[in-house]
Amino acid sequence: MYLGLDLGTSGLRAVLMQADGCVMAVAERGYGVAHPKAGWSEQAPADWLSACAGAVADLRAQAGGNWAALRGVGLSGQMHGAVLLDKTGAVLRPCILWNDTRAASEAAVLDVDPDFRTISGNIVFPGFTAPKLMWVARHEPDVFARIAKVLLPKDYLRYWLTGELAMDMSDAAGTSWLDVGARAWSPVLITKSGMRPDQMPDLLEGCRRAGVLTPVRLREWGLDGPVTVAAGGGDNAAAACGTGCVTERRGFVSLGTSGVLLAARSRYAPAPETAVHTFCHALPDRWYQMGVILSATDALNWLARTCGQRPEALSALTGETLTAPSNTLFLPYLSGERTPHNDAAIRGAFIGLDIGTDQAELTRALMQGVAFALRDSLEALKSTGAKLERLLAIGGGAQSDYWLKVLATVLNLPLDIPEAGELGGALGAARLGLIADTGAAVDTVITPPDIARTIAPDPAFTAAYEAAYQRYRALYPALKPFAGVPS
Repeated sequence: MYLGLDLGTSGLRAVLMQADGCVMAVAERGYGVAHPKAGWSEQAPADWLSACAGAVADLRAQAGGNWAALRGVGLSGQMHGAVLLDKTGAVLRPCILWNDTRAASEAAVLDVDPDFRTISGNIVFPGFTAPKLMWVARHEPDVFARIAKVLLPKDYLRYWLTGELAMDMSDAAGTSWLDVGARAWSPVLITKSGMRPDQMPDLLEGCRRAGVLTPVRLREWGLDGPVTVAAGGGDNAAAACGTGCVTERRGFVSLGTSGVLLAARSRYAPAPETAVHTFCHALPDRWYQMGVILSATDALNWLARTCGQRPEALSALTGETLTAPSNTLFLPYLSGERTPHNDAAIRGAFIGLDIGTDQAELTRALMQGVAFALRDSLEALKSTGAKLERLLAIGGGAQSDYWLKVLATVLNLPLDIPEAGELGGALGAARLGLIADTGAAVDTVITPPDIARTIAPDPAFTAAYEAAYQRYRALYPALKPFAGVPS
């Protein structure tokens, strides 16, 4: 048996997988996000540990006697968060999360230094880890002076499981401290951001063994051991392992809290000027590129709260039949935007509201706007040489057929809908745990899912959505002077 733990933004998902790849049990535990100030997002790492303990207890109850066969654990997690530890391993402050934009000015300082884009292969985004540490140095010097190690969220969970301080390549690629092509820490980038190389944990490939469960965890979990714990992967790299997206021309689009359009790459081909992320994969000698928008289902959740509805109730208002593009345009920049704008200050807007606009029309406009933002990411990926002929559609938003039909037509690509079952980061993490434990060949473990059906672009509406997309593209430069966050 193999356990996959996916430490997300709103909760932890745990999957218990048999050695043949079949999922036996699934459990989830949620936790909150604190927003002490505008643009800030924080979590208490202790909440992750409580969620993990609760989810494991739920899995044990479901698995019964099969639980004793657990041999490996893999981890997936939200990227870029800064978990700061002192020399005793104690957490110094709440974790600053991936969607926190407080370090925008620090990111801008680093990004104008050409070494950062040249060595890391990426823009220094405000949500990345290095500018967060510069912010801490500037605003919380007493905390900064006590930092012994910096971990990412899932790596703190692994520290609790194993007592080992480590980080995998795919997660490290989002810190702005990694030489992504060489798959090694860059002393130049670390030093230029005010840190020391000894504050970085050891680096490992995601499918390699990072330690074993400690005696304390074994007793708590009712196991004899040993249980291997893999290095794991950042959430999107692990999701790519869960969906089999590890070779050229394979990719997925994820309608989750954020939106992601990912393409697997067999070579390192950075293009930071596009605001596309170029990261190490969770498997050796492989990379991936992705466009990221910061609000996908998060935008739907916002609209639902504003309308006093549940998100699924709003989704139901659209029906399942694709309609012509909405004349109302939505820009989903509720928390700023990454690809292609790299703009932490921009904010969202509805354009073209009239007296007849109702909740159904707002929802259609919102889904259309998210699709247009992901089209921006597709165009950016194409400019790097990525070739995608079809995409897997995953994430909570993929439950809406209307949204998928809009997305397929806007992207002009067929979207494959996997068979019902577990996919994504937790399954990918369990697969990495299996490889770390057994040494199994990657190609025998990391396989694509069976496809239930395919949603093709609708030729009756392709031209209309293309015209609407061109209108959408003109709005960002027009909105920018008016929609920034006051300094």
